[in-house]
Amino acid sequence: MKPRIDGTRFGSITVRGTVFRHDVIIRPDGQVKKRKKKLSKAVYGTSHMISRQEAKYAYKQAAGVRRLIVGSGQDGNVELSPKAAAYLKRRKCRVVLLPTPKVINVWNRTNGTAVGLFHVTC
Repeated sequence: MKPRIDGTRFGSITVRGTVFRHDVIIRPDGQVKKRKKKLSKAVYGTSHMISRQEAKYAYKQAAGVRRLIVGSGQDGNVELSPKAAAYLKRRKCRVVLLPTPKVINVWNRTNGTAVGLFHVTC
């Protein structure tokens, strides 16, 4: 059961009325968890480049997920690394990557199974 995202501001995202003041990953079962951005920071020194390891973690939140929706921050500074993109392509997982305020509408309108990864700052 995919939860509705109510909105976002710099530094937070509101999901089903609960404000989270950190990046989040939303599983298809509705669980909202803190994003494991250390997986990307360990490789690139920043959480603005999603590593293969973080993409793999996100993908495994739902076996066989066909869609990963990424909020790339308020100004759209997060990118998918080439290795992460290749990993997801091999698994036939489509990626929608847009600035967080814009991708919320995509998330809320999406039917079917999806995993969401949302960066809440820059």
